[in-house]
Amino acid sequence: MELGIFTIGDITSDPTNGTTVSENQRIKNTVEIAKKAEEAGLDVFATGQHHNPPFVAPANPPVLLSNIAAQTQKLRLSTATTLITTTDPVRIAEDYSYAQHLSDGRISLIMGRGNTGPVYPWFGKDIRSGIPLAVENYNLLYRLWREKNIDWEGKFRTPLNGFTATPTPLDDVPPFVWHGSIRSPEIAEQAAYYGDGFFHNNIFWPMSHTARMVRLYRQRYEYYGHGAANQAIVGLGGQVFMRKNSRDAVNEFRPYFDNAPVYGHGPSLEDFSAQTPLTVGSPQQVIERTLSFRDWAGDYQRQLFLIDHAGLPQKTVLEQLDLLGEEVVPVLRKEFKKGRPADVPDAPTHESLVLRHREGRDPIPGGGPGSRAHADRAAKSADHNDAQGADR
Repeated sequence: MELGIFTIGDITSDPTNGTTVSENQRIKNTVEIAKKAEEAGLDVFATGQHHNPPFVAPANPPVLLSNIAAQTQKLRLSTATTLITTTDPVRIAEDYSYAQHLSDGRISLIMGRGNTGPVYPWFGKDIRSGIPLAVENYNLLYRLWREKNIDWEGKFRTPLNGFTATPTPLDDVPPFVWHGSIRSPEIAEQAAYYGDGFFHNNIFWPMSHTARMVRLYRQRYEYYGHGAANQAIVGLGGQVFMRKNSRDAVNEFRPYFDNAPVYGHGPSLEDFSAQTPLTVGSPQQVIERTLSFRDWAGDYQRQLFLIDHAGLPQKTVLEQLDLLGEEVVPVLRKEFKKGRPADVPDAPTHESLVLRHREGRDPIPGGGPGSRAHADRAAKSADHNDAQGADR
């Protein structure tokens, strides 16, 4: 089980005193947060990708992740979103392979379409083609990481003729990919098709919706022959704010919640907390709420928390990391381990992916021989042949 944090890199004025950090300071603060996450014993730091204010999350996340990799030893580094729709797959293949080498394999990606509509035309794309872009671009990226001298032609970019992306992935094993989506079943299907992970950043949605999406992914993962449904690789997002006393946590966080750039001036803190995974309270409340996710998501592999948004002071964010590291994460690790079936895989690491590759156990996109998907295709082909024979 990977436990960590993610950032959206927003620059928001502190509603309690009106101060606003500079872009330079917010960027430096982000690096400090990542280093503190490793110090606190967390497993993962993840960053979003943005091209517009009020965000300074990097437009090219490998720059930030490589910088952090140089200043940490064990921390696993991830994107919270890699914009597969508006970022050239060739650029993704080469940049993240490079970062993978620099970090000695500590890089993974969460593919996403993003939630900022204007980004599409800025990069010559049409938001109405979001799903087809995600499907075509990832198919090309998948091949770029695994093949040389590629000849390729699609709908959304110029053709490739005899192209090889450089550098090749470390140990010939690409970074692990999660497909992130809040509302699109097509993306859950895509993750299952490739045997990749599925990450539902359920910070804005009711858990009933997230449960349906995770269940769909698990069912399709099994259908494509990558393993039993309970062996599918699932990640979840969440938001927390903690103080030793729950009343102090609510009182301190309320002005930040009320003025947050995404959900501020909407539902009350109490209503939002009841309807989504947002947990504002004591460390014990965060522990209990997070452990309850397993009741509807099953045993899963990655849990990331948002802790640094809405104008929260850097000092407060670092205090949240202390609470996570000292009081929350050790208990979650222990409790999530209890009753976890032996056949449920751990979170993928570069080392585990290398071993899988050397043993010839890499997933086959769409399912190989022996899978339900393969059997269904064979049955349809047989039915078609029988029908043709009857016609003759």
